[in-house]
Amino acid sequence: MGYFRPAIDAMSGYVPGEQPKSGVKVIKLNTNENPYPPSPKAMAALHHVEPDALRRYPDPFAWQFCQAVSDELGVPADWVIVGNGSDDVLNVLVRACAEGQERRVVYPMPTYVLYRTLSAMQPAEVVEVPYPDNFQLPIADLVAANGAITFIASPNSPSGHTVPLDDLRKLAGSVSGIVAIDEAYVDFAESSALSLVREFENVIVLRTLSKGYSLAGLRLGFGVANPQLLSGLFKVKDSYNIDAIAIAVGTAAIRDRDYKNTCAEKVKGSRAQLTADLRKLGFKVLDSHTNFVLATPPQGNAEFIYLALKDRGILVRYFKETGLEDKLRISVGTDEENQALIEALGSIL
Repeated sequence: MGYFRPAIDAMSGYVPGEQPKSGVKVIKLNTNENPYPPSPKAMAALHHVEPDALRRYPDPFAWQFCQAVSDELGVPADWVIVGNGSDDVLNVLVRACAEGQERRVVYPMPTYVLYRTLSAMQPAEVVEVPYPDNFQLPIADLVAANGAITFIASPNSPSGHTVPLDDLRKLAGSVSGIVAIDEAYVDFAESSALSLVREFENVIVLRTLSKGYSLAGLRLGFGVANPQLLSGLFKVKDSYNIDAIAIAVGTAAIRDRDYKNTCAEKVKGSRAQLTADLRKLGFKVLDSHTNFVLATPPQGNAEFIYLALKDRGILVRYFKETGLEDKLRISVGTDEENQALIEALGSIL
């Protein structure tokens, strides 16, 4: 007998974007972090964490943070589940709802490959439905796959497109399982599907503070859904999955909406300029509603360019996935970082 379950031996683990070693200076445009610092109010909350908050166990439901989400997003506080990053909520969903062939996981591809990894860990059968070239949601095929969970990232990674609300509504009304709408990048988009949680008991919308709120290192995310749906998820989550520091800092950050919006507008402006500059170099760039762009080099030699940029101290993301082999996902940095990227690309090309 081996050490691990057969499903673990058979699966491939999720490979996150490369993190530079401490002290190594790079331009890091590979993991979609916000190029601007967290809210000053969030940093103040960090400095004011009391010793007792660390001595005692934290609130298992992060109620203070749930109330802040309620106030800012206009949803009841008891419609919120908090996780150690939105990845934690994704994990809870798969553990609670998916199993084997009868309770499969469904999603369109290409998308966030962690959905595949979490399903393999369970294990649960996966149905990956290809997106067409225009990235219109393949509703009929998704419904026919009959998933216990159907994951839809909107805005989507790595394409950067958003799914129209009417398409999400049609999907939610046509499936018997859960529709999990992953809105990790919603702070850089112009629309949200949050209203669907009131229309459909089977819809959960997931958010994170990693992107728009510049708190990727804090690990804090949440889901919004009808309490009947959340009731099963609360059974599965770790008792104390959110630490006291994350609760305090996250609460201050999400209440500082103006600061978050100001940074998001800067990113969107830089995104437009980066897109224009890449297109001038001959790249094909999809219109993006996120803090990154998906770009195809003029000669399709994405892996070569990825390695050449790395040699110059610039990290971007290259995926060896079907349909993505000739593309690069490039996070939007500061204007100075983006300009350094463009100059490096000009030299490489």
